[in-house]
Amino acid sequence: SDSPGGFEINLDHRKLKTPQAKLFTVPSEALAIAVATEWDSQKDTIKFYTMHLTTLCNTALDNPTQRNKMQLIRAAVKFLETDTVCYRVEEPPALAELQKNEWDPIVAWAEKRYNVAIGSSTSILGPNIPASTKETFVSHLASYNMWALQGIEYVITQLKSLILSMGLIDRHITVEKAVLLSRLEEEYQIQRWGNVEWAHDYDLCELRARTAAGTLFVHLCSESSTVKHKLLQD
Repeated sequence: SDSPGGFEINLDHRKLKTPQAKLFTVPSEALAIAVATEWDSQKDTIKFYTMHLTTLCNTALDNPTQRNKMQLIRAAVKFLETDTVCYRVEEPPALAELQKNEWDPIVAWAEKRYNVAIGSSTSILGPNIPASTKETFVSHLASYNMWALQGIEYVITQLKSLILSMGLIDRHITVEKAVLLSRLEEEYQIQRWGNVEWAHDYDLCELRARTAAGTLFVHLCSESSTVKHKLLQD
C-alpha cells in the first residue's frame, strides 16, 4: 500500500518490519510488488537467504554499517584496485588468451563509456589505477541515491568487479555474461578438468540469482517514474 514514506508491504494484515523494527517501506511500487512476490513464494518455513530483494531493502532501511553516501561510494570504487577483470595471468597461455579475449572488450567499453584509463596487469599488485579514474567513478556513483548505491555495492561484492557491475547496471551486458566473466578462471578449469556437477551448478545459480536481484534492485530504486512509464509503453 502507498504511504508517505513510500510503499508498505502487508503480510496477512500485518505490516512488514525491518530487523531493526523500522516500518518496511520502499521507494517504488515495482519494488514493493517484487518484494511481496518473494514473500508469497515462501512456503512452510521462511528462508531469508532466498529473499535477496527483501534483504537489500532491509539493508537500505536499517543501514546496519551506518555509512553515509560518500563512504558507500568510496567502498565501491575501492574495488577497482582489485577488480577481477584487471588481474591477468601469464600462465597457462590458454587462460591468458581467454582473459584477453573475454575481459579486454569490457575494460575497453568502460574506458570509453566513462572516459577513463583503467588498463590491466599480470603483476600481483594489479594495474596502477589513476587517481582521476577513481574520481570519475566517485562522481558517477554520486548521481545514484542511497538505495541504489546499496544495490550497486551488493552487485560488486558478488562479481568482485566494479567494471562488470557497471556494465550490468548500464545494460551493456547481461547477468549471465557478467557472472560468466567474473568466474572465467573457474569456468576455464571446469572445461579443462570437469567438475563436481551439482556443486558448480548450485554456486552458479546462486550467484546469478543474487546478481540479478541486485541489478533489478538498482534499476527499481534509481529510475524515475517517467522512465518506468516509458519502459512499460515500449
